Amino acid sequence: MTALAHETLEAVMPKVATPPSDLDDVLWQAWKAMELPEGYHAEIVEEFIEVSPTGRYSHGRITNRLRRALDKFLDAGEFAAHQDINVVHKRKVWIPDLLIALEHAEEHVTEDGLGIQASAVMLIAEVVSPGKDSLERDRERKRRAYARAGIPVYLIIDDYDGHGTVSLLTGPVPGEARYASEVRMPYGTEVIVPEGPAKGFAIGADITGPLLDQA
Repeated sequence: MTALAHETLEAVMPKVATPPSDLDDVLWQAWKAMELPEGYHAEIVEEFIEVSPTGRYSHGRITNRLRRALDKFLDAGEFAAHQDINVVHKRKVWIPDLLIALEHAEEHVTEDGLGIQASAVMLIAEVVSPGKDSLERDRERKRRAYARAGIPVYLIIDDYDGHGTVSLLTGPVPGEARYASEVRMPYGTEVIVPEGPAKGFAIGADITGPLLDQA
C-alpha cells in the first residue's frame, strides 16, 4: 500500500458507520469513501487498496492505439472496448487500462452503479507502468486477481520486460489463481487473441511500437 493509500484509509475509516464484518468489507467501505487528488485512482487488488497516478504519455499512447484498433475490429458487433470503468468482483475492484464487454452492458452493472461485474468482462488489458510496485501489480498481483475472477483473457503490454514484450494469458483457473496458458512474445512479433469477441485480433508493432533500445 502506498503512503497516500495508507493516509487516505486512516482518514476515511472513522466515517464508516457500521463496523465491517471482515477485511474485505473494511477495504470496500474505505474505498467507496475515498476522495483522491486529481490524477490518481484507487483499486482493491488482493488484500490492499492501491493508489496510483494516471499513466504517463507512453502508457496512454499504447492504450489509445489498442483501443482504436479494437474499436475497428469489434465494429458492428455487440461487444466494445471500454476504458475508465470499475470492474467489481467479490468486494475487489480494478480499473484496467482497457476491457472488452458488451457495448450495452447495463444489465451487468453492479446494484450500486459503481462498476461492471467481472463475469461480464471478456478481456482485460494492462499496459505496464515503471516502478517496482507497478511492475509487480500488473505482472503478478493482477494476474492472480484476474484469474481468480475468471477473466477469460488477460493481455499485458510491457515496455519494461527486456526490449518490450506482449503476454497473452488464457484459461483462468480461479481456484488456483493462475492462467493455464501463456504466450509471451517480443515487440515486433504479432500476438493473436485466440478466443472471445476479439478472437483473431493481432497485437503487433502498430500498437506496441518496435523493440525498445533499453535493456
